[in-house]
Amino acid sequence: MLTGPQVILLLKCAVGLVTILLIASGIALGKRNYRLHGLINTWMASLTLITVMGFELLVRVIGINVTDGWDDSTRLALKVHLCFVIPLVPILVFMLITGWRGHRKMHLSISVVFLILWVGMFVTGMFFLPHS
Repeated sequence: MLTGPQVILLLKCAVGLVTILLIASGIALGKRNYRLHGLINTWMASLTLITVMGFELLVRVIGINVTDGWDDSTRLALKVHLCFVIPLVPILVFMLITGWRGHRKMHLSISVVFLILWVGMFVTGMFFLPHS
């Protein structure tokens, strides 16, 4: 059975992998390879949504308590992290749809918000949540 710290470590690995895909998507965009950009973004969004659903399954259905032994400051770090994660998911889906449908201006506007949320999620998750 997985422990809370193991779940956090798995999440950090997943976030690292998906962040690499996000960077690759930006490189493809910089090279004006819009088809590859869209393909990578589709994979990135799919893996992100699978990760979120997997986390929810582990915490809410299986009942793994990831916060066992955490002090108040660490619990606060999780709350701050969730302030980035919770809006990130619907924005990710909306951004993906606008990209697929070719709504360029809206897609670009949403991408700025998405990147701010992603950086916040990455920093708070990777550096402020314990995995040991």
